[in-house]
Amino acid sequence: MPGGCGALALIGRTLVRALITSAALAAAGVLLAGCDTDEISLATNAKANQPVPPKLIQAMVDKDMDLQSPILVRLFKSEAEVEVWKQNRSGQFALLKTYPICRWSGDLGPKVREGDRQAPEGFYPITPGLMNPTSAYYLSFNTGYPNTYDAALGHTGSQLMVHGDCSSRGCYAMTDEQIAEIYSLGRESFFGGQKSFQLQAYPFRMTPLNMAKHRNNPNMPFWKMIKVGYDHFEVTHQEPKVSYCEKKYVFDPIRAPNAKSDPVFNVNGKCPAYATEESLADAMQQRQQQEQAEYDRLVARGTPVAKLNTGIDGGMNQIFASHVPGGSTGLSEGGEGQGLSLLSISRAPGTIPGTVNPPRAPWQTQQGVEPVVAAAAPPQGPAAQGPGTRVASAAPAQQEQSEGFFASLGRKIGIGGAETTASAPPPATAKPKAEAKPLPKAFKPVETRQATARPALKPSVTETPAAAPAAPPKDAMVAGSQPIVGANSFDSRFSAVK
Repeated sequence: MPGGCGALALIGRTLVRALITSAALAAAGVLLAGCDTDEISLATNAKANQPVPPKLIQAMVDKDMDLQSPILVRLFKSEAEVEVWKQNRSGQFALLKTYPICRWSGDLGPKVREGDRQAPEGFYPITPGLMNPTSAYYLSFNTGYPNTYDAALGHTGSQLMVHGDCSSRGCYAMTDEQIAEIYSLGRESFFGGQKSFQLQAYPFRMTPLNMAKHRNNPNMPFWKMIKVGYDHFEVTHQEPKVSYCEKKYVFDPIRAPNAKSDPVFNVNGKCPAYATEESLADAMQQRQQQEQAEYDRLVARGTPVAKLNTGIDGGMNQIFASHVPGGSTGLSEGGEGQGLSLLSISRAPGTIPGTVNPPRAPWQTQQGVEPVVAAAAPPQGPAAQGPGTRVASAAPAQQEQSEGFFASLGRKIGIGGAETTASAPPPATAKPKAEAKPLPKAFKPVETRQATARPALKPSVTETPAAAPAAPPKDAMVAGSQPIVGANSFDSRFSAVK
């Protein structure tokens, strides 16, 4: 089987590492008996240490990727999809997997102020300090909003997350099974030495057709600016370097010809003289000419523009909408009516909570009150797409802020960010859930959400619901990569470099 031996070897090696790690942790438990046992329990957090599923490992083998190579994440509101890209052995990023988004909030366009319910758009570095293994929304990572560009414009907001539980007020919500996979991929990239992975959040895939459809949108100047970074990645399949000056994004700048030093950027200052690498500049010019010609052709033939200001709050991938009674894709493009009913016979990628709140227009509610939430259909299915529009605003509940486990770890090893991790509160209609045992202050989850007792672990979205966990085979290996096991912690992997 092509690539099969590599995958089996990689999984098999886990067994040896599990025994060694378990023994080490047991010894550490004896030595540290008088220390903070809650920190040790976080180090062995079962949800955060779930192994990367065997099917994803096999996909890496097939695509010539190592388990711990860098990742890059792209997110699209209109299509309601998250793409996880991973660096292969040639040094370029290749698409590993696309995940449908269960729920996102707000409108197409960037977040501007606290309480506008907008999910952010732009470029965000995700450091270990932004990963939250004790999230009340199963697992989560903070987008790090506001970034340097957002802050320079005075944009406000906090606790903007990518998390589980399919519930969103300004966030991007996945199913628990999906976030478990994405989280594990990010964790492994940090183990491999990646100091941060880039999150690129867009209103839609930035094709000539989508740009033509949204040509009357007031956010178009912003979208044209971030499209440069989108195009750089499309052309090179390398992570674009992001800088800022004159309160705007600058991508992949290098020293200008005849300059004696590298350019220095200040988001509030005048842009220094800089250049773009010649082959990239040539490829970008060719791409822009081709896309402009296509855009002009689409506009000339009367491509309809997307409606504005419908008041629908966010979107949902059609595969999820098809499994929710009365479900709608909202601002996400995709099947409605018969299309959704046909999709409902397929399997959903993860568990859809009974409290899921699908996108609704203002006229679907009474006096602005949230609609009564129907119980969701049982799990079943694959993919998605998404139009655009405007946002209903509501102030979120206050959140606690404290240092998370990965934040503490990142600070210790010098690669983490200082940002806190959190997630938004649940919809008003969500059922109250029992709070887990509180952790010590240094590791207390920032989310204040209460959650019903649920199983600690979720099956991978790449497995069928009834499938038992696959038994790890015995020999094998993907070069340079080793999957994580429950007893092996992020903290213990880096113990030698503290």
